[in-house]
Amino acid sequence: MTHDLDATGLLCPLPVLKARKRLQALGAGERLRMRADDPAAIIDVPHFCAQSGHSLIETSQEGEVQIYLIEK
Repeated sequence: MTHDLDATGLLCPLPVLKARKRLQALGAGERLRMRADDPAAIIDVPHFCAQSGHSLIETSQEGEVQIYLIEK
């Protein structure tokens, strides 16, 4: 199952903090699709995933918005 999180308009560290909170509620193997437009998210999200043991499955870009697919 994939859950969605819209973190557009939020600045560092809020996108990662909101992702952490949402991922805590998910079961192993569930996925979170997060949208963010903070330029720092390009660095913060992969680092967060590596440090917390989540898998960054995919990243993409829609205009100014980055989309991250994270698996718990």
